[in-house]
Amino acid sequence: MPKKPHILVFFTDQQRWDSCGCYGSPNGLTPCLDALAQDGVLFENAVSCQPVCGPARAVIQSGQYATHIGCYRNAINLPVYDDTLAWRMQRAGYRTGYVGKWHLAGTGVEPVPENLRAGYEDYWIAADLLEFSSGAEHGFVFDKENRRREFNKYRVDAITDYALETLDAHDPEEPLFLFLSYLEPHHQNNLNRYVAPAGYAERYRDAAVPEDLRALDKPDADWRANLADYYGCIRRLDENLARVVEKLKEKGMYEDTILAFTCDHGSHFRTRNGEYKRSCHEASVHIPMVFHGGPFRGGRRVTQAVSLVDFAPTLLELAGADAGGMDGRSFAAMARADVPGWDEDVFIQISESEVARALRTPRYKYCVTAPHRDPWRCSDSEVYVESCLYDLQADPSELNNRIADPSLREVRRELRAKLLAAIERVEHQSPTILSLSD
Repeated sequence: MPKKPHILVFFTDQQRWDSCGCYGSPNGLTPCLDALAQDGVLFENAVSCQPVCGPARAVIQSGQYATHIGCYRNAINLPVYDDTLAWRMQRAGYRTGYVGKWHLAGTGVEPVPENLRAGYEDYWIAADLLEFSSGAEHGFVFDKENRRREFNKYRVDAITDYALETLDAHDPEEPLFLFLSYLEPHHQNNLNRYVAPAGYAERYRDAAVPEDLRALDKPDADWRANLADYYGCIRRLDENLARVVEKLKEKGMYEDTILAFTCDHGSHFRTRNGEYKRSCHEASVHIPMVFHGGPFRGGRRVTQAVSLVDFAPTLLELAGADAGGMDGRSFAAMARADVPGWDEDVFIQISESEVARALRTPRYKYCVTAPHRDPWRCSDSEVYVESCLYDLQADPSELNNRIADPSLREVRRELRAKLLAAIERVEHQSPTILSLSD
């Protein structure tokens, strides 16, 4: 038995929180995850602080907000430095491994050199842009020595094969930090659609549809064409989660492993903007998060809100490693009880589709935008304009934008002040927010 717990992250891409049975989905897509949640700890209000692939990954690997680390949009490399999540794990005595999609090196379909792997030194089977080095049923990744590894099966199964290979190669007596990063249920970029394994979409043609999608069935929305495949991807991911659990048991590692399941952001199926994420809405930013093992036992459901920027500090605390200097806070103590005084207002940065900032409180969602700024070239703005205000309690699907509602004038003033304080704290700037008439 290792002196420290093994830590394994099972990380999906673009998965809505409400696709999971443990979050209320009636579609039966996630029985393995549901069982882990029933025996572990589920975070009901986990939030992505940057709802787009590369920046969200940079947040996780650095424990910093996207603008702090410089990765405010896709196609910006994670800086080379020695205080990343994996480097800190190494200094705490862990072997480190990464399998799957990286999206932080700028190498595209070429190998990721060792100096751009952010401290994942012991095991590596990955591709920088897995969505371009592979299709749903074929493609390639690279191993630790940058040798090309080709596969000709459903991508989720292949990535899991590499993860099981990694677990087989590891000595259970040494503490392991393994980050397993899938592309699914993200759409296949070159096809511009979601692709389930053969026969899986047919199972979910008549599955339940989330309220926001049904209500926002506008011409650009593509959930009718894609939701069954999306659900099929999630079902196959859960089957592969079960494979990982079984391998941990086979290796005698399961009881000594903390398994953390989460993702980078959700999908609104083009109901909010021209693609699938990059918006302030719950469909984009509300993510699944389940921890199992170690102190995370007993079926606890945590209602206190946590941010993706808190993920790395939490893992580091669980490993007995240093999390000093990170922007996030560890929520490890929530495994057993609520944390007194925990600030549940989550600050969200949005890029690429627009330069925007949002605040999610337990009751409201408040968002401001900078329509005059180029969202690819600009990470922030000196001036924002009020854009959205949703009452999450009365309107959880965010169908009624109340930014102009005079009855919420005082609420809007309070949220504006809170958001400005968050921008000052995180970005060290003092922008102006142009409000509607007060």
